Amino acid sequence: MTSDLLAPLDLAFWNMESAEHPMHLGALGVFTAHSPTAGAHAADLLAGRAAAVPGLRMRIRDVWPLGFPYAFGGAARVPDPEFDPLRHVLLHAPTADFHAEAGRLMQRPLDRERPPWEAHVLPGEDGVSFAVLFKFHHALADGLRALTLAAAVLDPMDLPARKPRPAEPAKSALPDVRKLPGLVRGAVSDLSRALDIGASVALSSMGVRSSAALTSEPSGTRRTAGVVVDLDDVHRVRKSRGGTVNDVLIAVVAGALRRWLDERGDGSEGVAPRALIPVSRRRPRTAHPQGNRLSGYLMRLPVDDPDPLGRLDTVRTAMDRNKDAGSNRGAGAVALLADHVPALGHRLGGPLAGQGARLWFDILVTSVPLPGVGLKLGGNPVTEVYPFAPLARGQSLAVAISTYRGQVHYGLVADAEAVPDLDLLARSLTEEVKELLVACGS
Repeated sequence: MTSDLLAPLDLAFWNMESAEHPMHLGALGVFTAHSPTAGAHAADLLAGRAAAVPGLRMRIRDVWPLGFPYAFGGAARVPDPEFDPLRHVLLHAPTADFHAEAGRLMQRPLDRERPPWEAHVLPGEDGVSFAVLFKFHHALADGLRALTLAAAVLDPMDLPARKPRPAEPAKSALPDVRKLPGLVRGAVSDLSRALDIGASVALSSMGVRSSAALTSEPSGTRRTAGVVVDLDDVHRVRKSRGGTVNDVLIAVVAGALRRWLDERGDGSEGVAPRALIPVSRRRPRTAHPQGNRLSGYLMRLPVDDPDPLGRLDTVRTAMDRNKDAGSNRGAGAVALLADHVPALGHRLGGPLAGQGARLWFDILVTSVPLPGVGLKLGGNPVTEVYPFAPLARGQSLAVAISTYRGQVHYGLVADAEAVPDLDLLARSLTEEVKELLVACGS
């Protein structure tokens, strides 16, 4: 194993982390247990397999002492000579509430002196189920990369053979003078794109109010909840109204927020929070290379619209407009600007960037792709998979969505003090799907 520099966006995630806002993503997998000892056996399997996965042995270290003087202020993934999987795979006492335990564990930052990941095995008190909460620092993996690492410690899957990729030639630290004209044109293009993004960010913050329920001072606490929706119901709505599955799933979030705000007494009138919709620039078959490859779309969620079909139409129109513009422009592409900040700038400005998230967007709504095949651990099948996104500073709620085996799983992460009624929002998601079905005549 060799060292490799963190990509600019990885470095940004590493430096903007704080004790109150850890920058790890997570996934809670619920398994059907074949025996009461299945959880303990799963922990043994995870620890044994983790030792053989190179990506799980990598820690993050400053680059100056590692021989990268040209990247002063940066960091690199380096092999941990003292890697012990038993420090990362932890077996807990039986629990009756997987989400209560997941919330407590999600609020705990990963140890930055070790490879930044953990797998928490949670046996169920019922003896017929157990759960595994995977935590990966965003500097180690984006959603697709995290899926690849998690899949490496689950039971082998029957997937199509991966085509070998041609080796890339080594890159010099200095540009090829023959390419300077193209580099100059690229720099001008990058500057134009940066100005477009900056203008879009400014415009996105004007004119429509958000809700105080979506912003909070950091408490460092976390609460999680999960909701399961039948994918066939989502397809019924999509076929009736047009658009994509993702359009329907985002519209469901908008409608659920409306119900939640009204029921808790905050009110939804005039509320149209800015939602960041991350977009992966990595294809599934290129999930192995290190580094986050993310852009995003930014849109106003039509929380203030009382008509469920009107909300869906608004979401579909906004997403179509975003797709037409592309993921390299617009306010949601702010993440791409990380590529143009020097490493030292990320180190010095990371905390400030983390505090500025609330100026950019109000809520994160992200989709995490999962394989269509059934996942297992020790022969025990996965029945539910709830993805969890990091919670940005100053924000109370993040929503992640995955589709698995005919079901849609919403994973909700909230500041536990700011959102003590997260279960109410979870119920609102279920109720919104029902209302959409009725509105579509299904």
